[in-house]
Amino acid sequence: MTNKKLNRTLSGRVTSNKMDKTVTVIVERRLKHPLYGKFVTRTKKYHAHDDNNQFSIGDFVEIVECRPLSRTKNWKVTKLLNKESNA
Repeated sequence: MTNKKLNRTLSGRVTSNKMDKTVTVIVERRLKHPLYGKFVTRTKKYHAHDDNNQFSIGDFVEIVECRPLSRTKNWKVTKLLNKESNA
């Protein structure tokens, strides 16, 4: 039997980078309402560790669950999926 732990990964958009080595990532998920059948968008904010302060507002990133790094920070940013363009 393998002892490899499967870490949860989520993807979302960076909404704040004002903290040192921390970004706020908003994750949206769509689910179908059980009674009415309409798709509803649910959002949740996560604080994620950004070691080099390299991610900016609007970037689409992937975060992975890790050990608690502070009171509210249990996620790390692993990679940049899409850079925000100022066009």
